[in-house]
Amino acid sequence: MDESQQNPFTRNYPFFIKAPVILFGLALFFCILHVLSEVLVPFAFACLIAILLNPLSRLLGRKLPRGIAIFFAILLALSFVITVCYLLSRQILTFNESLPALKAKSSMIAEQVQLWIKNHFGLSVQKQLEMVDGAVKGGEAYVGTTVSALLGGVVVLILIPIYVFFLLFYKHLLLDFIFTVFTEKNSPRVAEILSETKIAIQKYVVGLLIEMVIVSTLNSTALLILGVKSAILIGVIGGILNVIPYLGGIVAIALPILMATVTKEGYSTQVEILISYMIIQLIDNNILVPNIVSSKVQINALFSILIVLCGGMLWGYSGMFLSIPFVAILKIIFDRIDGLKPWGHVLGTKVPEKHIGIKWQAKWARRFNRRDEVSET
Repeated sequence: MDESQQNPFTRNYPFFIKAPVILFGLALFFCILHVLSEVLVPFAFACLIAILLNPLSRLLGRKLPRGIAIFFAILLALSFVITVCYLLSRQILTFNESLPALKAKSSMIAEQVQLWIKNHFGLSVQKQLEMVDGAVKGGEAYVGTTVSALLGGVVVLILIPIYVFFLLFYKHLLLDFIFTVFTEKNSPRVAEILSETKIAIQKYVVGLLIEMVIVSTLNSTALLILGVKSAILIGVIGGILNVIPYLGGIVAIALPILMATVTKEGYSTQVEILISYMIIQLIDNNILVPNIVSSKVQINALFSILIVLCGGMLWGYSGMFLSIPFVAILKIIFDRIDGLKPWGHVLGTKVPEKHIGIKWQAKWARRFNRRDEVSET
């Protein structure tokens, strides 16, 4: 008997057998990712941070023992994060001082909205209040879940530095494992993929941070010029949300427009905010993103939106942040494996003027037309 017929792993199965097996495997894989999200989400963030801090730890490791160098690299990163949080907390305190005025203006706008609904839809104010009260009572069930999520976030913040430390400390052990899994003839390709992945992720994360700072500065400057309250806080939040492709920008625009609606009379400021943010988005999409963020690996807009939405369904907001860099890693792998190159091509931004099957479609169309001519005669 032929060896390919005896070995089930090398046998060529028909499509109607392979397709359900692949779909079942994918469903099982994503189910495991969802069930183990509390463990895998901080580990995924730690992997990105470890790749980002690897050059700094190597630089410090030239004069310090390895463990101490990694510790100081993580300490510097934490100091930067704490400094940013401290600056934002000062802006939040300023925002809290204006809360009474915001509540008063919000109540006035709510009354106007209630009267407009009553006049146009015939729904009484009392009925509207009952509907709102029911929605609020329905949301009380989620208070315990929110508290649990906050406590879980604290645990995650503690776990991530620990994961980062051990990933950097056992880096050589993990790399040896990856190389030994594959045969020696595939080692050059494995080394190429690992090197490209490291460079792409480092450039992507650093580019995101630079983009975040520039967009936050542009947002804050525009809002300060327009006289919007808590301009710096809202501008920074908009810069952070801008990290989420396409969807984050929509929320970033909605926040200052809502603040202007509550704090200012008329609608001229809202229009000015919309125009300013559109200009900032044009600068971001045409200058910052191509030259700073995604110069190494680019994912087209269609799959970026799908990936972000699927990441949100799988891991929530964390999945939205993590989806693009991890799909970028997959694209690097797809581009270097012959059987997976079509998947890497469809994720990319290079759009051909004509698809490769057009000549076959034209040939089929000519045959079809000739058949029609024969049938008519």
